[in-house]
Amino acid sequence: MPTSDPDRPDPQALLDAIGRPGRGKLKIFLGASPGVGKTYAMLEEARVRQRAGFDVVVALVETHGRSDTASLLVDLEVLPRNHVDHRGQRLEEMDIDALLARRPQLALIDELAHTNAPGSRHPKRWQDVLEVLEAGIDVTTTLNIQHIESLNDVVARITGVRVQETIPDEVLQRADEIELIDLPPEELMNRLREGKVYVPAQIGRALDNFFSKGNLTALRELALRTAASRVDDEMLTYMQANAVKGPWPTQERLLVCINEAPVAKALVRAGKRMAERARIPWIVATVVTPRHEALGQEARGATADAMRLAEALGAETITLHGESDVAAEILGLARSRNVSRLVIGRPRRRWPFGYLREPVADRILDQAVDFEVTVIARHARIERQKILSTLTIPQWRQWLGVIGETVAAMTAATAVAWPLWHLVPVASIAVVYLLAVSIIAFRRGLTAALMATGLGFLTYNFFFTTPHYSFAVEQYESVVALLVFLVSAVFTGTLASRLKAQVDSVRASQRRTETLFTFARKIASATRSDDVLWAAAAHIAAALNCRSLILMPDAHGALEQVQGHPSLDDLDPRAEGAARWAFERGEPAGSGTATLPTSEWLFVPLATARTTLGVIGVRFREAGATLDPDTRRLLEAVEDQVAVALERFTLADDLENARVNEASEKLRSALLNSVSHDLRTPLVTVIGAMTSLAEIDSHLKPEDRRELIGAALDESRRLDRYVQNLLDMTRLGHGALAPRLAAIDLREIIGRVRADLARVTAGREVIVTIPRDLPRVLVDPVLIGQALANVLENAAKYAPPGTRIALSAEVSGGFVALTVSDEGPGIAKGDREKVFDLFYRASKGDGAPPGTGLGLAIVRGLVEAHGGTVSAHAGPADHGTSIVLTLPIATDLAVPDDAQ
Repeated sequence: MPTSDPDRPDPQALLDAIGRPGRGKLKIFLGASPGVGKTYAMLEEARVRQRAGFDVVVALVETHGRSDTASLLVDLEVLPRNHVDHRGQRLEEMDIDALLARRPQLALIDELAHTNAPGSRHPKRWQDVLEVLEAGIDVTTTLNIQHIESLNDVVARITGVRVQETIPDEVLQRADEIELIDLPPEELMNRLREGKVYVPAQIGRALDNFFSKGNLTALRELALRTAASRVDDEMLTYMQANAVKGPWPTQERLLVCINEAPVAKALVRAGKRMAERARIPWIVATVVTPRHEALGQEARGATADAMRLAEALGAETITLHGESDVAAEILGLARSRNVSRLVIGRPRRRWPFGYLREPVADRILDQAVDFEVTVIARHARIERQKILSTLTIPQWRQWLGVIGETVAAMTAATAVAWPLWHLVPVASIAVVYLLAVSIIAFRRGLTAALMATGLGFLTYNFFFTTPHYSFAVEQYESVVALLVFLVSAVFTGTLASRLKAQVDSVRASQRRTETLFTFARKIASATRSDDVLWAAAAHIAAALNCRSLILMPDAHGALEQVQGHPSLDDLDPRAEGAARWAFERGEPAGSGTATLPTSEWLFVPLATARTTLGVIGVRFREAGATLDPDTRRLLEAVEDQVAVALERFTLADDLENARVNEASEKLRSALLNSVSHDLRTPLVTVIGAMTSLAEIDSHLKPEDRRELIGAALDESRRLDRYVQNLLDMTRLGHGALAPRLAAIDLREIIGRVRADLARVTAGREVIVTIPRDLPRVLVDPVLIGQALANVLENAAKYAPPGTRIALSAEVSGGFVALTVSDEGPGIAKGDREKVFDLFYRASKGDGAPPGTGLGLAIVRGLVEAHGGTVSAHAGPADHGTSIVLTLPIATDLAVPDDAQ
């Protein structure tokens, strides 16, 4: 079954052609070197579009002192540049914020590969351009060929100069349009001599170095090839989006077709030589059909080896899946990729038993009327060796089993048809044999079906046509019946075998999909990295029928086995060397690769975009087994999922460490603040008061003495509350706070707290409204007293002098709701929950009252330790703040025995 319908457009090509809605379009003026006129051409086009009614803005254009270029800016709107100070220099860069705020239809941004000044939003200008495009603004820019990342080494070899400013190739691929600005080398050198490229002082050095004729010619060829490749990609996308049947005779492209034949590697090498001579892209493709499952491991390994060789030589490798028509799959791929030349092997010789059927190469030669086909011959001796090595003893046994099953099916059909001989017409007996052919075809495939058809034809003729027990035919009706049976059996067997191929293909695909889905679900639900590694090892072993293990570096960098299935193995020196190579180089090593192939283990790196985490090792149970393309992709898919899952745990650990560090930093800052201000200030006051009392005690009046003693006492109590808050915060954080519950009258706690904070609340009217019948609360009086003191002190801190602080209580369900309201500035709605977080303060700045942000956080911890809640609300009439504490009511059952 073809992989895609050639008469229907490619959905992905249609999506690429449409583009992403809301994204701006990017046009690049590409040149081989500076001075070819890219900026001039960009400005000329901008002026034309402006006259056509487009809103055009020059975000940044470098004229380099060229008067003709500067003259084109006269009628265009130019945005002011952003000035950046760096190391005593004042640099000018594009003001991206002003451009996004202006939001024109088209923005001109010169020199795409430019490096922005330090301190800019993005380090590279192409990143600025991507942000502008995401905002829906079209961008026109300029670029020289030497600034493309993939060509950096090539340009360095040509010119002897390595360009430092480059852009990723993906940016060039995202461009909606590329216009090549070309200038012959002689004309460019004349422009340089005339001072139209650089200032006169730099002309001689430029001509002797970068701007030599050889350099310019080579760079010009690179630019032309890049532009041609871009045009070819656009044409290919157009053909796929519009279901155009290729090939179109434009840029040549080579397709090498390989299978399990021994000439596969020779085809790959020949294709490489042909592609290099013609300097064209080349593809190596193979088609996997259900018939390949019947081949030996050696045959499948030959295809895998050839595909790996193709990848090593730089080809694009493609594995197609089909039922039986390999030629149709190959030609469909060639037309969809606009291939012009095919390379195939010489048609194989026929072989008995139908093992080697009609050669695919013959069908390609018959149907490839639009292609240039090159046939690579092979040595006859190699082919004979291949036939003998392919048909191994297990395969001979398999074919003997097919023959035996076919004979048994025809014998059973004859036994069923024999009693019906005299009851039904002879022609109807053929149905029994057709049923037997269908069964054989569905079980054993097309070759066995054709064998059953021939045997059934002979059996039917021998037993049921006149003359009986003879292969001769004497009646016209019998000849017709035999011909009808033969044609029906061929069609029935072919259809049944194709159905079997489809079912096998669907089952294989379903198995792979289910295994990948099951594995993805397992690692998604895993909570530890060990669970992910174990699931990966078990899944690889089950899916690939092999032994698997995972190695990761220990604290000293040595690779150690962390998981294995069915169990961990001791690796020999060759396997250890292959594992170390795969880990350090980030490339597969071991069995089936070009690095340490004598190892019994194959190792692939377990890597993410950031680093290599370890290696995955597989050892096949069947000797000589290697990875075919499908199995290799399955292993790579598992490796990618495992790497991503492990990186997820790593990022989670990093995030948790960052949170811990942030909390530690907040705690350190709070403690320093407490020591430097909140703790030191009361100490200074106490020391000052005590010093005054000690030095001038005899000269103090009694009221002054009482004032100093009261101030020292208040500051000492304030200091005690700060220290108690710090201790309670530590106890709450470690869960070491155990309240000693007792049935307490809330009025007692309020009275004690008011007395302790009499000087703190001085100048403010404290109003207490408590019902006489308010039930007692089940609390620790010391802890709840401290919580209430924090709330009351906080209210006095923010409430202006002369205002009121109200304390009220009421029964709410099984709790008593104690409300403390002030007439201060209030707390913003968005901060009412945050004020209970550690170190958070709603009021900040120089005018804010002193504090550490611990008071209300400790209030919540103390109240919740009693089973209550605390919340912040707007004060009465939406003025000020109300802090509500809900405390459990004491009942006879709730009061502990020691509290009675």
